[in-house]
Amino acid sequence: MKTDEKPLELSKDTGDCVEKIDISEIAVSAAKMVEQIETAIVGKTETVRRAVLTLLCNGHLLIEDIPGVGKTTLAKALAKSIGGDFRRIQFTPDLLPSDITGGSIYNQRDAEFEFRPGPVFANVVLADEINRATPKTQSALLEAMEERTVTTDGITRDLPRPFFVIATQNSIEMTGTYRLPEAQLDRFFARLSLGYPDKEYEVSILGQQQIVRPVDAITPAITPQELVAMQRAIREINVNEKIRAYIVDVVDATRRKSSQLLMGSSPRGTLLLMRAAQGHAAMAGRADVWPDDVKAVAASVLAHRVLPREDLRAQGQTTESVIKQILNEVAAPVPVG
Repeated sequence: MKTDEKPLELSKDTGDCVEKIDISEIAVSAAKMVEQIETAIVGKTETVRRAVLTLLCNGHLLIEDIPGVGKTTLAKALAKSIGGDFRRIQFTPDLLPSDITGGSIYNQRDAEFEFRPGPVFANVVLADEINRATPKTQSALLEAMEERTVTTDGITRDLPRPFFVIATQNSIEMTGTYRLPEAQLDRFFARLSLGYPDKEYEVSILGQQQIVRPVDAITPAITPQELVAMQRAIREINVNEKIRAYIVDVVDATRRKSSQLLMGSSPRGTLLLMRAAQGHAAMAGRADVWPDDVKAVAASVLAHRVLPREDLRAQGQTTESVIKQILNEVAAPVPVG
């Protein structure tokens, strides 16, 4: 298989005019972002690439793992790699929806109510330990994540562009937590975990962080405006009819895997799997989606959108492993070229 010799030029909306962005620009910028983030998160290149992919595809990211493996550090590193306005919300049981969205406060001088925006009005919002807040407070993010708007007092307000939510949660703590409902899980483009570092990388972490924190030294690899341009350009990556049919076949297989799954992926999962494959192709500098792009991103996009049977874990399997089984079972189209 060969990539196009002539770089693909994609639209870049700069406000006053539309110029062209070379497909290679996306690959180069993504590589710079990964390089910056890896100064703080070492030995997890593939996880970092998936996180950057989520950003480029204009999605939201859920980072789920045990305590102390670097979830918050990865979130901060992602935010720093694009610059822009950053807000962190520490989710707790007493957090209220208005603490996230903001609300109207009476201004005595003007004798009228004025809206004070909450921390959700930022380019990058870190929802730290999201499952510690009540379901009512968690749901305050639903409209923001899906519509990129916030409605309070009957008035709908647009959120900044780009708008990116990074949520973290511990996968083993149950006391004092509230499980994320399927409706909210479905809003997240991808779910990732970091896991333990290899011994050699853990030794290097000790050396890196003995005096300073590498995450504090990260500089933006791109601007928020450049990110928005790349997000729009990725939608123009070509997905031919056979690839679209393959994506539908993969998602449909999750709905027919009744022996292991109670519920398959939603149609939103189908759309986001296509978008993720487009982003994966763009990060490789290619103008067309290949079957391998779909296979590479399927687990991180679909695994949190399916509902496993209770005995799945007892069988030593995860939803990610089920998705990988499906990829082995569903016939992929043969790439041309």
